[in-house]
Amino acid sequence: MPPVLKITTRNARFQQWHSLLTNRNKRQRLRAFVVQGVRPITIALDQGWVVEAVLFDADRRLSEWARNVLKRAGGEHFAVSRELIAELGEKADDAPELLAIVALPGDDLGRIAVAHDFLGVVFDRPTSPGNLGSVIRSADSFGAAGVIVTGHAADPYDSGAVRASTGSLFAVPTVRVPSPRDVRDWVASHHAAGVPIQILGTDENGDADVYDVDLTVPTLLVVGNETTGLSAAWRDGVDRLIRIPMTGSASSLNAANAASVVLYEAMRQRLRQPVG
Repeated sequence: MPPVLKITTRNARFQQWHSLLTNRNKRQRLRAFVVQGVRPITIALDQGWVVEAVLFDADRRLSEWARNVLKRAGGEHFAVSRELIAELGEKADDAPELLAIVALPGDDLGRIAVAHDFLGVVFDRPTSPGNLGSVIRSADSFGAAGVIVTGHAADPYDSGAVRASTGSLFAVPTVRVPSPRDVRDWVASHHAAGVPIQILGTDENGDADVYDVDLTVPTLLVVGNETTGLSAAWRDGVDRLIRIPMTGSASSLNAANAASVVLYEAMRQRLRQPVG
């Protein structure tokens, strides 16, 4: 293991770590983000993400899990005072045992594997890091190959999004792109390669109920902003708008819930397909 360095004051290194929690531009500039929690850190290691530093509570006896992380993880190792690691853990009354500083991957659509059973999600301009993390978690749960975030949006590497994904961020490629055009060009390239991906948008005024649409073919689901729904560019760019039928007084679902419903239906249809 690398030598252990001690951090007991809010020095320049601590300030840098703290900025990764609160400042998106710093995360981009430093190409790193903070990961909190046993499950997310474990999955990040299992999936081979690059760990730049491991921070552990200098004032407690470490668990077997934490000692194992220190053995497995690369990068620098820091013993951090209880007060400071509690600040980085964002829980004043419950200091985490261990945190990780993980390298940001590139925003490359090539990270998302496309095959003839492709299922993917686009979240257009999400405003809530928690909703974005929840969509990533659902994508992982229901077999999606990746999540694409378009436009000016919440950051998937915000600590709130990372926590809400409960580690799924490290299992499902999540890629940020500036505009719908980038995604449509990517889909067109796969069409040309023989994978005819259909693009479906969710909307309460869609022209078909979700269970009447064939979701067993290669499918990219587009979910709109929590407040305004799909952008005009996406409304013009999808092949079809689909709706989730509802019987109560609500006319629509939270964006993350809507994505989960459609992803579940896609998985249900695919599991019912005859084998062979």
